Amino acid sequence: MDLQFNNPNNTLYFWAVVVLICILIMGYARRSTLLRRIATPHILARLTKTSSNSRRKLRVAMIVFVALGICFSLLDPRWGTRYREVKQQGIDTFFVLDVSRSMLAEDVKPKRLDRATTAISDVLEVMGSDRAGLITVAGEAVLTVPLTLDYGSLRLALDHVSPRNVKHGGTKIGDGIRLATNSFTDDVQEYKTIIVLTDGEDMGSFPTEAASDAANSGISVYTVGIGDPIQGSRIPTNQYGQPTFITYEGKEVWSVMNPEELTNVAVAGNGAFVPAGTDNLDLGSIYAQRIANDAGKSFDSVKLEQFIPRFQWFAIPALILLLFDTWMSLRKNVTTRRTFEVTS
Repeated sequence: MDLQFNNPNNTLYFWAVVVLICILIMGYARRSTLLRRIATPHILARLTKTSSNSRRKLRVAMIVFVALGICFSLLDPRWGTRYREVKQQGIDTFFVLDVSRSMLAEDVKPKRLDRATTAISDVLEVMGSDRAGLITVAGEAVLTVPLTLDYGSLRLALDHVSPRNVKHGGTKIGDGIRLATNSFTDDVQEYKTIIVLTDGEDMGSFPTEAASDAANSGISVYTVGIGDPIQGSRIPTNQYGQPTFITYEGKEVWSVMNPEELTNVAVAGNGAFVPAGTDNLDLGSIYAQRIANDAGKSFDSVKLEQFIPRFQWFAIPALILLLFDTWMSLRKNVTTRRTFEVTS
């Protein structure tokens, strides 16, 4: 049986389960110690005769299994396959992915960059025979994966993108759009799209002008805004091995998604702005229903093999156990019997 986890980064939550187990064991041991201190074994037996020790142990085990079930469901496990009929659009698409440090902000869980890479993976699930490529952008734009039908290599590249892999800081979205425009491999003036995934922070690279130039070449530019557009979020980093946040002139930097800039870029690029914000984004459906249809080109339909999500196999039992735990009493079912002595 083939098994894959769509969100392997969530394995860190299992450490929380380890901590929870330690706390439960320590709490159980401390309770036993305190009870032995306040009463003799004979009196202790009378005081706790209505309390079920086995049920208490069962409750501890149930809490652990609930936590494990939630953690496994967060990994988004998938096995088994199903087939989905998808039209072959024949579209070439470049993803321009912002990998600057601001994409490490955690207003989107687990962080903006992870949400962006998951969105790209969702599109790859429905692309059929469309070619796709990847350009990563920070202080410079890099052609990470040229146009290809090998989605496996693109997914592998997505697994390794990080601000630590770029040479220069900052964000130059315009440079990414220009590099994508120049990286299409034929002279056909249609059926080409650029999808920019970013929080919209730019360091003077003129992205609106770059999108306008792409549109003049027959390339549509779509922007996907990831992050909180109002409050924003601090940007985590490490200093001397300790977790902290990026500061500027002694103040913590708050990164806010810029919808106005991204809207201007999309309009200039004859595309559309997708305000993902902090919500879960099904970019695959948006691509199939809007972007691919806007491009207009299509061929025959093909059946795509997809892994079936199974997270509910863990989430539902965890929920049932949690409900049962709230219902279960720790008291024994004690039946009081009275014995009447008859004397003659």
